[in-house]
Amino acid sequence: MKAVLFAFFLLFISLQSLYGQQKIKWMTWEEVFDKSRTEKKKIFIDVYTHWCGWCKKMDKTTFAQESIVQYINENYFPVKFDAQYTEVVRFKEEDYQFIKQGNSGYHELAAKLLHGQMSFPSIVFLDEDFNIIQSIPGYQDVSNFEMIATYFAGNHHRYIPWSRYAENYKKNHSTGTSPRKN
Repeated sequence: MKAVLFAFFLLFISLQSLYGQQKIKWMTWEEVFDKSRTEKKKIFIDVYTHWCGWCKKMDKTTFAQESIVQYINENYFPVKFDAQYTEVVRFKEEDYQFIKQGNSGYHELAAKLLHGQMSFPSIVFLDEDFNIIQSIPGYQDVSNFEMIATYFAGNHHRYIPWSRYAENYKKNHSTGTSPRKN
């Protein structure tokens, strides 16, 4: 009997590791540039630093939520970008580099994406042509992040003010009607 229970336990653990641990398929800038030549998607960027506690919390909570993982992987090219990255990044025919300041510094591309507001974590949404749609500073929980991600992925930002979209989203989401599908 113990052997049967142990076998079921191992099977459960194996299945959970196969199906319960999906992750966002983070891409490098180069991968996004290459992939965008053949497939058009918006770009989602998580701008973080290695020392940022809220960034780590967002990785463990929001970005670990299965519905968020699936939605981001299906609707965006996701990039995780360290605001203190030290290598040159070519973006829209321009080179951006690390700027040293004292014992630390920042990457010029992070400053551009965040409009100089270096707050972490921050999320940035780009259109299919790599134009900045919106940057949003601060930790986002699962429900706020889903609402924001669906707003941009569905192009709702083009014709619906955020306040009206958020109100309708919350009303529909609380009744079980989710606007997640584009």
